[in-house]
Amino acid sequence: MTAFTPSDRVQRVLRHSLRPSTRPPAGMISLASGEPDFATPEHIRRAHADAIEAGATHYAAWNGAPDLREALAAHAGGPGRPARTADQVLVTHGGSGALAAAILSCVDPGDRVVIPVPTYSLYADLVRMAGGEPVLLPQQDDLHLDLDAVAAVAPGARMVVVCNPCNPTGVVYSAEELTRLRDIAEQHGLLVMADEAYDQIVYDPRRFTSVLDIPGLAERVLYVQTFSKTYAMTGWRVGYLLAPPEVVAAAAVVHTRMAGPLNTAVQHAALAALTGPQEPVRRMLDEYRGRRELVMRLLGDVPGTRLRAPDGTFYAFVAHSPRLTSVQVAAAARERGVAVRPGSEFGGEGSVRLSFATDRETLTKGLLALRDMFEDTAAP
Repeated sequence: MTAFTPSDRVQRVLRHSLRPSTRPPAGMISLASGEPDFATPEHIRRAHADAIEAGATHYAAWNGAPDLREALAAHAGGPGRPARTADQVLVTHGGSGALAAAILSCVDPGDRVVIPVPTYSLYADLVRMAGGEPVLLPQQDDLHLDLDAVAAVAPGARMVVVCNPCNPTGVVYSAEELTRLRDIAEQHGLLVMADEAYDQIVYDPRRFTSVLDIPGLAERVLYVQTFSKTYAMTGWRVGYLLAPPEVVAAAAVVHTRMAGPLNTAVQHAALAALTGPQEPVRRMLDEYRGRRELVMRLLGDVPGTRLRAPDGTFYAFVAHSPRLTSVQVAAAARERGVAVRPGSEFGGEGSVRLSFATDRETLTKGLLALRDMFEDTAAP
């Protein structure tokens, strides 16, 4: 049998990927997963069941159910925003499907894509898969955008990618930051990809500003969204891309060739999530807020660490002693029975990411174990 060798682009991804290859073993406290622990709200589950009973078991439209696309366009074109139309929406297999379709349809081999880090590692992986060159720019010490650095590398680049609120740091970028990013993009002809998966998980007094609220960005924004985080629908795999019609048409070529249209009944559930009661979303946010306070109370004052209270998301990004790498700290945490993610996976060496998307009893046990571990690893 002829030996198999992955394609060059897959090998590029594998060489650079720092994503852990194994799940935490049974019995270990996992603060590693970006998955809400809540059940999907009942009215969404019921809409899915009703759709199946009504016969929604056949192929859907290639770019998404028309009523869902129209609702998403109306949702995106809210007060003070440019009106949107259904031909600017592509319904995808999760937010990951939207990211892949957008990047693979817009980035050519050799194109440079600016990615402020730390951030979600999938962006750089997809750029490499497209044959492009990710330009990973460290953010400022406060984990906000280093816009001077972005401006310096923008000439000749194809795209800039931002995650807001940011995974893994929990930072919410300000309207002023996004406005200056727009100015840089306009000056250099950049596309702006914005992944706003956590836009409904933001804590007072911080206010969230979407790229959709920034005047002058409509013609160059590739807006990626998912139902996974807001509605606890990770396993349903529903996302979408909002972009100019010509970008959506190109992204749809990639998405339909790779995955085909999204499950029909699931799109009925997504429509129910978007247009139905939002009280479950508010209840989940209230619980995340309490868990965030717990994280800050138990880890906010550990000697040798630095923890900035997250503005949004359900992640805390803990800077640790420089004596150890983030992989070593994550390994030390596993020895204490707790799984976290090394910051190097996100381009943020010197920190680890923990998720507080788990119940308070489990979270408390995990945080106390991490506190002991940080104190021990900080000791000379």
